[in-house]
Amino acid sequence: MSRITGAKVFLQECVTEMERVTWPDREQLRNATWVVILFTILLTLVIWLMDFVSSLILVDFIMGIFS
Repeated sequence: MSRITGAKVFLQECVTEMERVTWPDREQLRNATWVVILFTILLTLVIWLMDFVSSLILVDFIMGIFS
């Protein structure tokens, strides 16, 4: 099989697979977007809280012992 024939077969298979895909409607897409945004905000807050607490422990407590 030549490279050109292989590329044609690949593109035909891609088109066939894309026709099988079930695309979300507008409402599903909007809901999924909100889930991603809220999860990102929640994860950001958790990381900020962990950073804040570790900063208090490391900087204020440990450095306060040796100062």
